[in-house]
Amino acid sequence: VQQWASEFSVQLRDLTVKYSGSLLLQKKLKDVESIIKIVELNGDDLVRDYSNEIERMLGSKMKSVKRLAESAEDADLYHEFNASLEFDYYNSMLINTVDEDGNSLELGAEFPLEENEHFNNIPVNTQQSNIQVPTNVYNKDPIILNAIYNTEALNDVFISNFLKDPTLTWQYFGSSTGFFRIYPGIKWTPDPNGVVVFDCRNRNWCIKAIFCISDLKIIINRPHFKKMQFKTTIAKHTINTILDTLGENDFVNIIAYTDYVRYVEPCFKGTLVQADLDTREHFKLLVDELHVKGEAKIKNALKEAFKILNQVRVNGQGSMCNQAIMLITDGAMEDFESVFEEFNWPDRRVRVFTYLIGREMTFAQNTKWIACNNKGYYTHISTLADVQENVMEYLHVLSRPMVINHDHDIIWTEAYMDTVLPNTKQLFTTKAQSLLLMTSVAMPVFSKKKETLSHGILLGVVGSDIPLMEVIKLAPRYTLGPHGYAFLITNNGYILAHPDLRPLYKDGKKLKAKPNYNSVDLTEVEWEDTEDTLRTAMVKGQTGSLSLSVRASVDKAKRPLFLINEYFYTNIDDTPFSFGMVLTKGHGKLFFIGNVSVEEGLHDLTSPDLSIASEWTYCETDIDPSHRKYSQLQAAVRYLQGKEPDLECDEVLLQQLLFDAVVTAPLEAYWNTLMLSDRVEPGVETAFLGTRSGLMRVVRYAGVEARVAKNFLTPSDKDNLFTIHFPLWYRFGSLKYYPGSTSTTLSSRKAREVRGARNVQGQLMRCAGVRSAGVTLELYLCRPHLWLAPRKDSRRGGALRCSCRSPTRASKVTLSRAAILLLARDSQQASGQPQEAVVGQVQPSQLPQSVEGFPGQALASDPDAAAGLAHSQLEHPFVAVAALMRWFFSNTLTLLMDLNLCGLWHQLFVDGHKQKKMEAMIPCDTTYPGFMLEASVREANSVIKCGRCQKMFVVQQIPDSNLVLVVTQADCDCSRQFGPIPLTPKEIKY
Repeated sequence: VQQWASEFSVQLRDLTVKYSGSLLLQKKLKDVESIIKIVELNGDDLVRDYSNEIERMLGSKMKSVKRLAESAEDADLYHEFNASLEFDYYNSMLINTVDEDGNSLELGAEFPLEENEHFNNIPVNTQQSNIQVPTNVYNKDPIILNAIYNTEALNDVFISNFLKDPTLTWQYFGSSTGFFRIYPGIKWTPDPNGVVVFDCRNRNWCIKAIFCISDLKIIINRPHFKKMQFKTTIAKHTINTILDTLGENDFVNIIAYTDYVRYVEPCFKGTLVQADLDTREHFKLLVDELHVKGEAKIKNALKEAFKILNQVRVNGQGSMCNQAIMLITDGAMEDFESVFEEFNWPDRRVRVFTYLIGREMTFAQNTKWIACNNKGYYTHISTLADVQENVMEYLHVLSRPMVINHDHDIIWTEAYMDTVLPNTKQLFTTKAQSLLLMTSVAMPVFSKKKETLSHGILLGVVGSDIPLMEVIKLAPRYTLGPHGYAFLITNNGYILAHPDLRPLYKDGKKLKAKPNYNSVDLTEVEWEDTEDTLRTAMVKGQTGSLSLSVRASVDKAKRPLFLINEYFYTNIDDTPFSFGMVLTKGHGKLFFIGNVSVEEGLHDLTSPDLSIASEWTYCETDIDPSHRKYSQLQAAVRYLQGKEPDLECDEVLLQQLLFDAVVTAPLEAYWNTLMLSDRVEPGVETAFLGTRSGLMRVVRYAGVEARVAKNFLTPSDKDNLFTIHFPLWYRFGSLKYYPGSTSTTLSSRKAREVRGARNVQGQLMRCAGVRSAGVTLELYLCRPHLWLAPRKDSRRGGALRCSCRSPTRASKVTLSRAAILLLARDSQQASGQPQEAVVGQVQPSQLPQSVEGFPGQALASDPDAAAGLAHSQLEHPFVAVAALMRWFFSNTLTLLMDLNLCGLWHQLFVDGHKQKKMEAMIPCDTTYPGFMLEASVREANSVIKCGRCQKMFVVQQIPDSNLVLVVTQADCDCSRQFGPIPLTPKEIKY
């Protein structure tokens, strides 16, 4: 078997060397080695430089918002209210709409719109803003008209800001009266019922800008559910609306009271909890299920609330800002004044807001007295339509001190989903889903009129959106290397951007946001940081570094990698964010610089077989609108030619790109010569080359019809947009564990395709100048090389004793070190279940070491929500079995890649009953098995006892590769004793 593996290694090496041209490339690198400078990257300097770039970028956004706030306040200062004002404005829902006679509707005049790439190809008007008004707000109300007329002055500032900073996206003003001015102007689309439910006053950026963080204790008096269902519905909706106004910096708890006090979540008894998205949604579910009977006694509930708030304040916990009690009741009958005397008077540190539920006004005076004597606000909510407007009143009260003091605090929001970002489906298949997210910067706008200064009049909030993709781009990927990355977190430890953040899941054909997508903690993706050292330092805004041994994964988590990552982190001034970056020890910290003339490099850069990483930023094409028509390669060439001197380009990256173009140019002639000689073996499809500068050369040996892989770069190659253009074959080739090796990998889409890549480097360049050259082969071309290998011995000229005709009927499989099946004699055993069976039978020998992974952010079906659906399915066992079989055969390969615990249940219970409501998904933790063969183990053999027979197998490393050959005895069935090891994730039960 050793000779067998050696012979196969020689054939595989000859095949890849011949068609990749790696020897030619190695010779060329040797010739230019003297002019190459190797630089060791200083992570501390890099993180400082990149964070400064991010600070400058975010600082420019804050300056734009400040200019908007100043303009809005000045416009209001010189405006006199006119109750009879008549003013036509552009209503974003009515523009470009005509009646039956072809005349424009009122407020719906012609408004030119043009698709704009900078705004995700949405039709916009960059010369004018327009107005969105919610359906529940009268669009011709005098107060609305005066405020809209006032803010017309913002148009010039919007345009001026965009000219000064062309990277700006949406700019807007949200009025306290309800309308929303947005730039550039767009056509607003209502829901299918013609209703515009968007209300800027409810948006997170608006609430955070006007509202100091708070500790809230929500108290609900729950009447008997069956008798008072209408009141209960209003009460639940009121609580949900209050919860929606809270953010991750607020703290909250909910207690229900009758003749005793009950916490809706017993685990949170006696404390306040952070009001992040998970907590808020959890409270909503608990409130929905709450049923309380008995006589309502408010006294005990108020005492409990005051005690907890006082304890939090004394211990320096919670928000350390506002404190409030929200009392939701249908009446207050008992004597409660003594409670306030004991706990809240005379300082009145805790504000009390009361919400009287229902149409009866019997107890209105009591509930109003409670609010007015505790610096709160009283509202009466008699219908569901009253809830939104009345709940918002408490925000105005809590924000009044800030308004009176004119505290123009700039706020930043947590990450949120932008539903109109381009390439959503493409990003879903990558590790860069967090690049779909946005953050917003906002600032309050106050009235500066003398007569209103003491009242504190809030005019609204101005803001702008920042795509996190643009922020992360400021840390160039080529410097971080194929396994390095950058990430951002908030001061609460929640992720803004990280390659392992997956905010989306697939529900049938639709992409949906996970329920907790913007409250994923750093520890859920950097789970090797078991002591929370990294998280704690970043949350505190510290600057430093940390080294961790990590188990990374690539190729849809099928291949574990053991790396030593060095983390560098610092805070971003004037924001609640911290920036971190990772350099992998070894190749990740080395960088090379090679010098060639621009003329020489330009000649080779325009070769037809050459492309560059279009996702990288070689030149900024988004600053000047006239440059947006250029691709990155076109922009780089025109800049180097001197045709576009105004382009802002990365000089270091361009220098490296020119050098790579010159060094790799001989391969083009070599590959063309091979094609013209007609000596290309059938099944050899593509030759390719990748470099750290993002340069890639590709030549197609086979025509489109004959190729298995129609597209060279597959979704798995673009496994990580944070390090895009470092596909799987390049990332494996760059690892120091396989210097000069042949790396053979399976396509994630088709089991018929295999790639052989050779890592090419000079003696001095080592891992800094990795260039991976290789070929794409059809799997059948490798199979005969493997099966013919035992029939000849190139060193002895004789035949091996073992052959495929042996009476023992030996079966052979080839595994990568990450235990991925490559070849088997039966073509049906190329992937899927047989792989699991082989690993299952070899595993008792402990040769493949088990490596446990923990992919966070998984989803599971809510058993309560799915109970009815599951019951209906179990009543039809044959339907369930048929669905299970259909799922198994159609998803065998996908089974190995999918990290969604509930893939099976989703297919089984949802696809079979599409007419039923989709089941609720809840976050859960999962673990999945992986296997690695120790690199130091060259060969091993063992015998497994299987009942009446013994099964022998031999494991032999295939030299100069990351493959091993496993030869097993096929006439001894061990499937009963050692069944397949499923490679699917399993939920962790706590």
